[in-house]
Amino acid sequence: MPRPSAPRQLVLLAIVLAVAAYNYFSRETHAPSTPVEHGPLVEGRSQAPLDDRTLRDAIDRRQRDVLVQGQGTVIKLLPDDHEGSRHQRILLRLPMGGTLLIAHNIDLAPRLADLQRGDTVEFQGEYIWNDKGGVLHWTHHDPARRHPGGWLRHAGRTYE
Repeated sequence: MPRPSAPRQLVLLAIVLAVAAYNYFSRETHAPSTPVEHGPLVEGRSQAPLDDRTLRDAIDRRQRDVLVQGQGTVIKLLPDDHEGSRHQRILLRLPMGGTLLIAHNIDLAPRLADLQRGDTVEFQGEYIWNDKGGVLHWTHHDPARRHPGGWLRHAGRTYE
């Protein structure tokens, strides 16, 4: 079988890279093509104590796509993001200092109810560093079961 020519190899490489980039950047930026039921809203769920060491390390190392957990105090409720999947946006002050933007997909999980400035929110999700403190997303179940599920907890309720 003859080997593909160099130009053909470059075209194939470009196609593979384009598909990989599309899959990476569109993981949670587009609304699902079919309706998805929300994950459960669980009252009084007991979970292991929070451990924010991974979050501290991710912030210090300016990492992205790291599964973290922790808690923070609501300092601002931002308008929902309606580009692609809808997200409830919450700005938290972290106990270790700094801020964290929560981008909670409300197409896949229930909106946090009765949230007020000064409330405590516990979280598990995927952290992405930025110069403003970072963003937390994947705070919900993955309907395709290919990604670790996250959650938010507020006032005794767990939203996933």
